[in-house]
Amino acid sequence: MADEQKYFLRSRRLGFRFWRRNDFDLACGLWGDPRVTRLIDVRGQLSESRIKERLEQEIALAKRCNVQYWPIFRLANDGHVGCCGLRPYELPQKIYEIGFHIRPQYWRRGFAFEAAQAVIAYAFEALGAAGLFAGHHPENTASARLLAKLGFRYTHLEYYAPTGLDHPSYLMTVDDCGH
Repeated sequence: MADEQKYFLRSRRLGFRFWRRNDFDLACGLWGDPRVTRLIDVRGQLSESRIKERLEQEIALAKRCNVQYWPIFRLANDGHVGCCGLRPYELPQKIYEIGFHIRPQYWRRGFAFEAAQAVIAYAFEALGAAGLFAGHHPENTASARLLAKLGFRYTHLEYYAPTGLDHPSYLMTVDDCGH
């Protein structure tokens, strides 16, 4: 399948597509890795049933809202890098939440930044978003640096039930990024 058909969104090195039910192995490689889930879910390593539930939630979200944390792949070899995408946050105000989960073998290689830049452009240009919300675990200093580099502004602490903690939270408006 040609990349233009396989991926609905592309960056220089990455292709984005929607999760499918037969992506369970990809989902296990991502959310089954405790290094990935350590700072996003108090349960740590997710069981196969929890991973299947997470995959189904992403698929259902796409059917309802046409957004999700899309799986991302290296264009060079179709290697699964992780996911990056959007969720409804305050839809009446056209504000989405952006998030990314990257597999450890792709950490510190610029993939999260590149993926987030593509999703930011997609949100403002294709979806007409007015703003993007982002948050991160208080111990995740890499995400804090990345959000600052992307141009997000710290706004407040917000309780995040999956970790049971108040997470530093950020906002980017359409005016902040020039789209």
